[in-house]
Amino acid sequence: MRKIPLLTTLLTIGLLFGGCSKEKENNTQKANSLLATNEIVLTSLNNKQLVVKKTDKGLQLEGAKGKVVMYDIFATWCPPCQAEASHLASLQKKYKNKLVVIGITVENGIPNEKLEAFKKQHDANYTLVNSSANAKIINEIAKKLKLGRDFGIPLMVMYKDGKIVNYYQGATEEEFIESDIKKALDI
Repeated sequence: MRKIPLLTTLLTIGLLFGGCSKEKENNTQKANSLLATNEIVLTSLNNKQLVVKKTDKGLQLEGAKGKVVMYDIFATWCPPCQAEASHLASLQKKYKNKLVVIGITVENGIPNEKLEAFKKQHDANYTLVNSSANAKIINEIAKKLKLGRDFGIPLMVMYKDGKIVNYYQGATEEEFIESDIKKALDI
């Protein structure tokens, strides 16, 4: 007679822990799927969403197949970054259907007004993003280039079809960048 209550107790404990184990496993799977997302969504100053997909090769901007994508990692207070802005705008204008320039500020929580002032003052007539995802894409780029956390800015990284073409750290002549754009586009 004692076997039945003992068996019932053991079965109840087993089901209880088994249920908890399943719930924990489901929560772990949900967390891992969130961490393993292969997309980074950036928001531009005009609230346009830019979806960047992480690939084995690098970063692929959604809708930019066949185009060169230049990520410009900068700060509004940085003199070389300020000088690069007009060069990048010139290249964006010259290769408008074949080049996408995206300026990504390293400054956390910068007001959009300050970024707009930078854009106007330095003729940065290309897409500037001020998004909570800026740090995520900056870290992804730095990790891929093996630069560590404290790299110099401006850092411009050129991709085509998700693959890194070249990158430039510090002030870089417009002609060098344009030469690499032409190579990437087979011009």
